[in-house]
Amino acid sequence: MPGKDRFKVYVENGYYHIYNRGVAKQKIFLKSQDYKVFLNYLKEALTTAKIEIIMFSLRGQSFKAIERRPKNFKEEVNLIAYCLMPNHFHLLIKQKNKNSMEKFMRSVITRYSSYFNKKYDRVGHVFQGRYKAILLEKDEYLLHLTRYIHINPLEINSDLTKAYSSYPDYLGLRKTKWVNPEIVIRFFNQKTLPEITKINTYKHFVESYKKDSKAVIGSLSID
Repeated sequence: MPGKDRFKVYVENGYYHIYNRGVAKQKIFLKSQDYKVFLNYLKEALTTAKIEIIMFSLRGQSFKAIERRPKNFKEEVNLIAYCLMPNHFHLLIKQKNKNSMEKFMRSVITRYSSYFNKKYDRVGHVFQGRYKAILLEKDEYLLHLTRYIHINPLEINSDLTKAYSSYPDYLGLRKTKWVNPEIVIRFFNQKTLPEITKINTYKHFVESYKKDSKAVIGSLSID
């Protein structure tokens, strides 16, 4: 796994491990609705929304207008994997242009921070500084990082398929249009990496690693 000194190296078509946690390690997701709102912001940023025409009246006359939507990054960012934890999150993304990731994260984080502060009647920062972004430079990093991301919720949930993560998409239990697991799953179809030549499925790759999950999570801590 790349070292933490490789933050914010912006390259075209680069893969990045993005993560951040709550300010002072506080929770950023307090209720199930909070998780769903964050995921919805990801969805809106990564899918093409249908244009909605709204009607409004002004001085007795009716007008049509296009509903304002947050910026869309469908053509600029691919989300490969994710998991949301009570006080932090992990994303694995591919950016097309050098500044795609920065704009994408600014949009999602700003929207969620505004939502969180308004809902819980608070002010100030929600997240601890700017997000961290590590450039992944080898194919095997993609493979192992998705496993790390997907076993992260073991800290709070023994059933990984019920966590707020992309793991069900990797198992074929769900098809989320704005998540792209194919680039990782293809390693198992093509057997291109030595460490999976004797492993038939992604589920086996992840589940067989549970016994070592605490050590792995600790070694890749976001602290």
